[in-house]
Amino acid sequence: MAFNLATTLHESALATPEKFVCRTATRDIPYRELDEQSGRFAAKLIDAGLTRGDRVAVQLPNVPEFLVAYYGILKAGLVMVPVNPLLTASETEYLVAHSGALRHFADPVEVAALCDAADRVADVAATEPQDTAVIIYTSGTTGKPKGAELSHFQLYMSCTIPPEVFGAVPEDVTLVVLPLFHIYGLSCAVNSVVRHGSTMSLVRRFDVEAVLDAMEQHGVTITLGVPTMYHALLTADLGERRLERFRVASCGGAPMPRALIEGFEARFGVDVLEGFGMSETGAAGFLNRPDARRVGSIGKPLWGVQAKIEGAEGTGPEHAGELLIKGHVVMTGYHEDPSATAEALADGWLHTGDVAYADEDGFYFIVDRIKDLVIRGGFNVYPREVEEVLYRHPGVLEAAVIGRPDERLGEEIVAVLVPRPGAELEAEEVIAFCRASLAGYKCPREIRLVERLPRNASGKVLKRDLR
Repeated sequence: MAFNLATTLHESALATPEKFVCRTATRDIPYRELDEQSGRFAAKLIDAGLTRGDRVAVQLPNVPEFLVAYYGILKAGLVMVPVNPLLTASETEYLVAHSGALRHFADPVEVAALCDAADRVADVAATEPQDTAVIIYTSGTTGKPKGAELSHFQLYMSCTIPPEVFGAVPEDVTLVVLPLFHIYGLSCAVNSVVRHGSTMSLVRRFDVEAVLDAMEQHGVTITLGVPTMYHALLTADLGERRLERFRVASCGGAPMPRALIEGFEARFGVDVLEGFGMSETGAAGFLNRPDARRVGSIGKPLWGVQAKIEGAEGTGPEHAGELLIKGHVVMTGYHEDPSATAEALADGWLHTGDVAYADEDGFYFIVDRIKDLVIRGGFNVYPREVEEVLYRHPGVLEAAVIGRPDERLGEEIVAVLVPRPGAELEAEEVIAFCRASLAGYKCPREIRLVERLPRNASGKVLKRDLR
């Protein structure tokens, strides 16, 4: 049975041709136009000799031409390889070479010109559901990035999330400021909006004023973001902006401190729904629902997702272990890396590398990354638990906890902090603050102050760089 993810765009264009699929600060793109332009782009790729399964790299920011290239590549039966525009030349060369991409587009003008030069509009290619649609490269926090191969069917099933969880309808407008080259933005935003015939408010990069302007001007109802984005919005001056259509905020990419969730909900009057996904799961996996959620958890598995805690015989924090996932959301494997694929998909389950536990009601809680665990004097210390306490300190804006080598204890706990503007943090006072809520062996012994924490494109703190 043939199936191509780009069919979603074509069908939405047939149903509502003049409706806007994408709005920016300067342009509004109707479904009809995106469908036609992507079809012309596909035709030029085919005419250039590319054949089904060939890879094409796209290294663009959040601009309409990214959407043209994405759906054009899919329509041609090819494989999309999104690449971060901020990578260095050597990093880019590695991804393009490793993916085997035959074409590389890094200029929106080139994409637009290729569409303009086409003398025909290509039909949607008859790919198979399990054919690879996208190769999304991991952030490479533990070495060279790996390319997760995601199928047309897998990415289509991710589109079921908004109506199931948010009650999404065609009248919704979704803020798309997450990088489109990242799986969170590509899957949860672009694919879902197009599948359900709604509209995306496309913002080139995160800037508080630009985001708030877009939310007001385009009547945004749903936001998809990471904790740093929501923190910036929480502390921003809203002025006289009217955001009455805003109704739900989804958060992923990194854990969101409880204090931030509560503060954001109180100010904007919306639900913040935390979830969990990976490049290897096409961003889907777990999510809280408005009518069934637990603050601090990643929610429950989505439809068709199976989950378990390796080795756990019960529920609760005392039964924490590695989170394993199975189901239609899981990648087919890593591109050209059979050994890494075998390791990640051992026994038919995706090994996430995250320590988690489930409670008696079926909600899952991420404790920390396995590789971030600090073992101090034989005791396991999960940095996230310490960070949650530090975020409650009135003078702390951001916090990251790491371990450093120690001859006596094996590892010692270090807290790297970004102070709030105007705050003066004293190491002894911060440590005393932690002792009021944590066992002594969990408290940091060293405090380091920095202006900012290093993060990747998805908002995750690069603890490797801190170490």
